[in-house]
Amino acid sequence: MTPAPRTRSDDHAQATLGKAADENFPVAPFFVPQAWRAGLTAVYGYARLVDDIGDGDLAPGGRDAELLGVPAGRADDRLALLDALEDDLGRVFDGTPRHPLLRALQPVVDSHALTPGPFLGLLEANRQDQQVRRYETYDDLLAYCELSANPVGRLVLAITGAASPERIRRSDMICTALQIVEHLQDVTEDLGRDRIYLPAEDMRRFHVTEADLAAPAASASVRALVAFEAERARTLLDDGLPLVGSVRGRLRLLLAGFTGGGRAALKAIEQAGFDVAAGPPKPTRTGLLREVGAVLRTAPKEG
Repeated sequence: MTPAPRTRSDDHAQATLGKAADENFPVAPFFVPQAWRAGLTAVYGYARLVDDIGDGDLAPGGRDAELLGVPAGRADDRLALLDALEDDLGRVFDGTPRHPLLRALQPVVDSHALTPGPFLGLLEANRQDQQVRRYETYDDLLAYCELSANPVGRLVLAITGAASPERIRRSDMICTALQIVEHLQDVTEDLGRDRIYLPAEDMRRFHVTEADLAAPAASASVRALVAFEAERARTLLDDGLPLVGSVRGRLRLLLAGFTGGGRAALKAIEQAGFDVAAGPPKPTRTGLLREVGAVLRTAPKEG
């Protein structure tokens, strides 16, 4: 049979999926079963599309708006795009999605009996990003991570058939930690979007102002604040570690990759002297592999 020709929509979707190369850890590594890889890739594509809409990072030309049925005059209206994406998400569950990334998601939803909740959480997090630019307390930030990060881990467990209440609890810890790590890497980028994910109460504690965050090099106070938040993330990763020990085989390696990726990113931040002003400190491949190995050796067995 002659393969169907690639369409402009297919190319557009592949460009979005290509952003996976910039993540701290492989999204769908080669060693996992093909069914898992397809599911993880489809979930990443959806999550990336939601984030790109929320951050205003869609490819120019309005193609996503067109695919979602948003009029050209509202192609830059992030809330309108998120609403349209939610409508298309609903069509995933009745078999008629329009956007190619959601068409790719439909068979994954069907084969794994996924529910709308986690997907809706990611949408709500990005709606919140349009209205909430600062977080007063650490608990406020954790509530945001419950929407922006934790649903991804729950989807991973569902796709791999490993979900249980205790594993979900540990997964939430790891996913929240990974979100905090990403916030620390992206302090400068987020500030450029008029967003700060460092709790205001902590900024006051360390005598850090918004002007300090905007400086070309981090002051001692900013570095101390970043180190404090990094330690919180490390504690969450450590508390979530039994999740890795509770599974076997390729799933154990996959979850170790996610957790080790977070630890490697924290190590890169530490090696930068907790100065994130110049841009996101990124782990090396060697550093990532070292941390994944450490996770595999030290993860306590549970469940």
